[in-house]
Amino acid sequence: MNEFMEWLSQPWPWYVAGPLIGLTVPALLLIGNKTFGISSSLRHVCAICVPAGIPFFTYNWKKEAWNLMFVLGIGIGGFLAMSFLADPNEIVLADQTQSELAALGVTDFSGLMPADIFSWSNVFTLKGLLFFVLGGFMVGFGTRYAGGCTSGHAIMGLSNLQWPSLVATIFFMVGGFLMTQVFLEPLMRWVGF
Repeated sequence: MNEFMEWLSQPWPWYVAGPLIGLTVPALLLIGNKTFGISSSLRHVCAICVPAGIPFFTYNWKKEAWNLMFVLGIGIGGFLAMSFLADPNEIVLADQTQSELAALGVTDFSGLMPADIFSWSNVFTLKGLLFFVLGGFMVGFGTRYAGGCTSGHAIMGLSNLQWPSLVATIFFMVGGFLMTQVFLEPLMRWVGF
């Protein structure tokens, strides 16, 4: 049993994890004619909690309860993985990545996310406003504007050969490249790194 837990707690290579994620799509389609996506669950929660007659939230959300259970399962799985399967070793980053982040003032790589940015002490600072509030708003707005999130478009939409998903995925990648190569350094300097 110890060997199995040790194997399970190690990072899985892309050639195992990737196909497992990819097989989720046909499994959902074959088992229940369902589509994979995470961002739509927020709409379902709003339809449950805010029955104000807003047309966007007026639909049969009970039909989509499976999606809420799926997202709940992701949350529970993440909690269990961090509580019982966490790798005690420091996250392995390439030396070049560490030196480039250190030049931006990010030096704490002890957790899954850099504590220099993502910590409770930063929530009510300019850093927190920029990275948590504004960044979160932009991700949420972009997700709804694009008609889905990266998992919905890049995993489900591309596998169904949907043209809008290809366009959305291309722009997700372009946005990521622009952020890391053009905007990240000036933003980090602006908030005081």
